[in-house]
Amino acid sequence: MAGMEFLPVLFMTAGIVLVAAATLFVSSLLRPANPYPAKNMPYECGMDPAGEAAGGNFRVQFFVLAILLVVFDVETMFLFPWAVVLKEIGLVGYIEMFVFVLLLLVGFAYAWMKGALEWER
Repeated sequence: MAGMEFLPVLFMTAGIVLVAAATLFVSSLLRPANPYPAKNMPYECGMDPAGEAAGGNFRVQFFVLAILLVVFDVETMFLFPWAVVLKEIGLVGYIEMFVFVLLLLVGFAYAWMKGALEWER
């Protein structure tokens, strides 16, 4: 029968979604709901903040830079296998990777122009 080769993948996906939904539902029923000021503080350790963190939360630029570093690490993971098989994939593979890197550089330039990489106020 045509199209039956994807049936196990469909069942596995449905099972994963069902288990995730059931876990979220059960945890919402069983978790304690007793908020108090110390619990709602934006600091994870429960201690009074000191140093730069005493003025409030971390600035958003830190997180944007961290995400950019992760994106460029993932890009590097794609570049290594691409370089290994470059002779086999030919010009089409070269052009595709060029477009991929170009899109990432456009995103990096956009973040730079928006001031996401500036650390001084």
